[in-house]
Amino acid sequence: MKISHNKVVAVNYYLTGSKGQSAEELIEQTSAENPFVFLVGHGGVLPDFETHLSDKTKGDKFDFRIGAAKAYGNYEQDYVAKLDKSIFMVDGKFDSERIKVGEDVEMNDQDGNRLVGHVLEVSDNHVDMDFNHPLAGYDLHFIGEVLDVREASAEEIDHGHVHGPGGHHHH
Repeated sequence: MKISHNKVVAVNYYLTGSKGQSAEELIEQTSAENPFVFLVGHGGVLPDFETHLSDKTKGDKFDFRIGAAKAYGNYEQDYVAKLDKSIFMVDGKFDSERIKVGEDVEMNDQDGNRLVGHVLEVSDNHVDMDFNHPLAGYDLHFIGEVLDVREASAEEIDHGHVHGPGGHHHH
C-alpha cells in the first residue's frame, strides 16, 4: 500500500538539523518500538515531509532534506521581544517560578492566538523572550524507513488524527 491521502503511516527516522554553515546536530530520533505515526493529508506534519514520503510503501528507506523556509521558517529577529516585567505579575509578585531563563512560556497575543515564548533574559524591568519556533532557521535532514502504511478508519479521518497505538487516545 502506497503512502497517500487518508493513510496512517508509521516511520522510524533520525532527524538532524543545521543553521547556516554550522555542523548538523541531532534533533530527534524515533525507534521501531516508538515510531512517529501520522495521518496523511490532515496538516499534522510539514507539507514537504508528506511530499517526500508520498508513494513510498512499507520497507522503503528515505533520506531527504527540507530547507528552513519550508520547515519551521527562517529565524526572525523581529520575533524576539523585550516585554515589561509587569506582564508576569501574579498577585502583585513577579512569577519567578515560571519566568526564568531557558523556560518556555505559553502566552496569548493581542488577538488571543496562543504563542510560546522562550525566556532569554530576566532583568530588573524586562523579560526578553524569543517567539521563534525552536527549529526556526534549521535546515532539516530526515533519514529513515517506512515501517507501516494502513487505511485510516472513518473516525480517524473525521477527527483528523491517528487513534490507537502511536496515535491520539480519547478518554
